[in-house]
Amino acid sequence: MGEYKTLNGKILIGLTEKVNIEHDNGKKNVIAKIDTGATKSSIDTNLAAELRLGPVIKSKLVKSAHGSKLRPIIEATIELAGKNIKSEFTLADRDHMKYRILIGQNILRNGFLIDPGK
Repeated sequence: MGEYKTLNGKILIGLTEKVNIEHDNGKKNVIAKIDTGATKSSIDTNLAAELRLGPVIKSKLVKSAHGSKLRPIIEATIELAGKNIKSEFTLADRDHMKYRILIGQNILRNGFLIDPGK
């Protein structure tokens, strides 16, 4: 997935990044939006269904610009900047959004720095 620079042991990534999301039949490459303001990462409900991700392990009340909503949570493994990370993702209808996956703080704290100019 390319070469990544490191700074103080942390991998430099941009505001959008290619990620591979693992599923039963292999991996799917998707461009994800990096969001430092999101505490938890999110994946589009339809993409999760298409890849047969799940099961739902719990639910969480999530606050967004559209108000508070109870969202189901699944575990999934992604590859970001050459690093495999298993983490929790809320399920949300992201059909109307440009990016089907949003990477939040729960993944970014695994050794990433964001360079908006990248």
